[in-house]
Amino acid sequence: MLFWLADILSTVSDYMDAGGWVLWVIATSLFIMWTFLLERAWFIYVQFPREAKRMIGEWDARTDTTSWYAHRIRDARLSEAEVKLNERIAAIKTLIAVTPMMGLLGTVTGMVAVFESMAITGSSNARLMASGISMATIPPLSGMVCAVSGLFVVAKLEGSAKAKLERLADHMPHH
Repeated sequence: MLFWLADILSTVSDYMDAGGWVLWVIATSLFIMWTFLLERAWFIYVQFPREAKRMIGEWDARTDTTSWYAHRIRDARLSEAEVKLNERIAAIKTLIAVTPMMGLLGTVTGMVAVFESMAITGSSNARLMASGISMATIPPLSGMVCAVSGLFVVAKLEGSAKAKLERLADHMPHH
């Protein structure tokens, strides 16, 4: 078991080294993105149902649900719920959009390394250019994979948040 883990860590370390410093920035962004995604999933599927139940209970306990004032209270509660459901979604979408751009930064830094090795040695030796080419190709691939992994999850979370908000509105009728 320990040998297997050490082998995986060695492979990941080699991959990160081949991708250069930009890959560490992408990995950090990926970690932050997935932390936010997991927090949103926890809130939407575990915490929000409790809050919705409380809000529905408060609404049902009201004697007045038809006046203009009651409608404004209902609208305010639904607006609060919408804000809570959509917290950090914009940050997640930003990270999804930025990680491929970070990959392109890796391409630029990798190509600079290739040209630098050619300029220093005065030749186009493939072995000398290999590390720069790795730095030019690995980060864009990694950035795209990171973005796609978050894209599907954030779309699912947004759909769930919208459905939960609609259900909450249905349970808080305004006659």
